Amino acid sequence: MKTKYLIIIGQCLALIFLSLISISQNIGLVDIKRAETVITVGGPGADIPGFNSGAIQLALDALKTRGGGTVKLNPGEFDIIGPVRLGSNMSLIGSGEKTILKKCDGFSTSFIIDADWGMLKAVVKDVSGFKTGMGIQLFDDEHKSGWDVTTAVITDIVGNTIYFDNRTVNDYISSLNGTVSNSFSLIEAVEAENVKIADLVIEGNKVTNTYLNGCRGGGVYIHKSKNCLVENVHVNEFNGDSFSCQITENITLRGCQASNGDGLGFHPGTGSDHFTMEKCISHHNTGDGIFLCWRVQNGIFRNNLSFANGNNGISIGHKDTDNLFENNHLYENGNHGVLFRNENEQNAGHRNTFVNNIIENNGMKGEASGFRIGGETHDLTISGNIIRSTGKGKQTSAVWVGKKASGVKMENNKMEGLKEMVKEE
Repeated sequence: MKTKYLIIIGQCLALIFLSLISISQNIGLVDIKRAETVITVGGPGADIPGFNSGAIQLALDALKTRGGGTVKLNPGEFDIIGPVRLGSNMSLIGSGEKTILKKCDGFSTSFIIDADWGMLKAVVKDVSGFKTGMGIQLFDDEHKSGWDVTTAVITDIVGNTIYFDNRTVNDYISSLNGTVSNSFSLIEAVEAENVKIADLVIEGNKVTNTYLNGCRGGGVYIHKSKNCLVENVHVNEFNGDSFSCQITENITLRGCQASNGDGLGFHPGTGSDHFTMEKCISHHNTGDGIFLCWRVQNGIFRNNLSFANGNNGISIGHKDTDNLFENNHLYENGNHGVLFRNENEQNAGHRNTFVNNIIENNGMKGEASGFRIGGETHDLTISGNIIRSTGKGKQTSAVWVGKKASGVKMENNKMEGLKEMVKEE
């Protein structure tokens, strides 16, 4: 008799267990087939036929109930009016250069009433260029750079009041040219893990759009996230930084291209640890080709090209330490090939290693160096590099060392057509 009861109890427990799994799958807590979930977007044969940001976001939101999966974008041009937002365990995969995400035309207006800190709405002069789902930024003359800017998405418009989904991070004053513009990142991964973005083109439409600073956005923007891969993505003509990664861990950019932007090409910063950048190209951007901001550490920058950018090929500064730069080619940039910015000893970019790079013909805007080592930077290794000038630009010295810099180890470098080392007196 006892055996019979044990069998019945066991059968009941099994039924309960199976029911719990079924319920959990329905509400998105458990999904053992997550990796197999693919939603296609774009065209009559797709799961979601629209060619716009709303269609892409609808697919991504559907994946949240399953714990993740892949959105596959078919060939075509997608009209993007707001940031496409990825969550954890999601992939956004295009069809190569035939998948184009194009930023909508820009629009901006002024505040009628101050937009105070912590608000979710703003009263503005003109709402005609805005619509629900559109990305925006808010700023004024005193809060228009760095982390002072607020970015959000419009949730509703009533009369001259726009409502949005992210509280303002400052007091924006109407008399200080308080402004709302529809500048935004085209693709975002914020507070996410295990994200992949691949095989697509972003057209930033910079001619009609206002500038978006790289702390708050970029063509591709990754923030407070880890274990993400961006592969074979080309950002062109974005009015801001093409790729921006802020407060991140274990981010890899591979085979990406930043071109013709009005900001920085690639901008890892604000505590980006173990950042990897391989086989990427940065060219014809207004700022630096590759800009390491604050606390970029333990990174690998390998087999990249940085050329014809308006400022430096690579810029290194505040606590950007312990990185490896290998087999990169930096040439014909406006200023230096590699710049170590002016930082005190506690905050400088120490212990960086440069191996087997080619640094040539920089200084297109004026006299420059292959390496310019400023501040109190120390313990750098520059080994096996080719540093030369063949007549283009004004790269007149291979290595310029500031009077407070020290511990620069140079070995087996090949230097041609310029002064090998200049020490500031």
